Amino acid sequence: MTTHLNIMIHDTIDEFNQSAAAQFAEIVNQAIKARGLAFVALSGGGTPLGVYRLLAAEPYRSSVDWTAVQFYWGDERCVPPQDPESNYAQAAAALFAKLPVPAANIHRIQGELGGAAAAAAYIEVLCRNGQVGLSWPVLDVALMGMGEDGHTASLFPGKFIPAAYGPAAICATADYQGRPAERVSLTPPVFNTTRNVMFLVTGEKKAPVLAKVLAGDEKFPAALIRPAEGNLIWHVDRAAAGELS
Repeated sequence: MTTHLNIMIHDTIDEFNQSAAAQFAEIVNQAIKARGLAFVALSGGGTPLGVYRLLAAEPYRSSVDWTAVQFYWGDERCVPPQDPESNYAQAAAALFAKLPVPAANIHRIQGELGGAAAAAAYIEVLCRNGQVGLSWPVLDVALMGMGEDGHTASLFPGKFIPAAYGPAAICATADYQGRPAERVSLTPPVFNTTRNVMFLVTGEKKAPVLAKVLAGDEKFPAALIRPAEGNLIWHVDRAAAGELS
């Protein structure tokens, strides 16, 4: 089993967004060409918004067959889908309002059900679309972020499922940056069967933990994400890369 690591350091946020958007579109187009469909997982937060806005505009609006893309989420807060804190709401405004994505291709986490019920419901959704003997689809690309504490998706230090086993989705309660929230998250087994994991990380406050994650320190959940037969791609800005050797 081999994880192919690629760290891309960008001098500006514009370069960061342009590079990530181009790579995302290329991966999606390759998947559609090879298998007829592309399976992707989106992330929330402010960092991917610039990428989403580029993907919703030309040239990507026309160069990607968005009707052949199946959308999932790495995690979600347990709020209604129209709530400003909803990761789905963010993608709906930035992407789906501007792209021809069929409603049947959008597999959101139903956060309004509450943590346990939403996780159970998402496990069923993933299982219905399972591939290659797995109880979840093999994602072609997962966009992921990383917090200053080394969390990714809603897998938080001291509260995460180990990398080798566990259900496809879990509920979690986290108090990050003073915002307590019940959440639902995909787990490392799902991310580690993904063909291309793309981390998007910016800001100097993340520099210390990024260095530890890339050194393999498994105290931080982000370090558990290592696709067994895929590409692990880090798009980072100069500030976040400040403590890398």
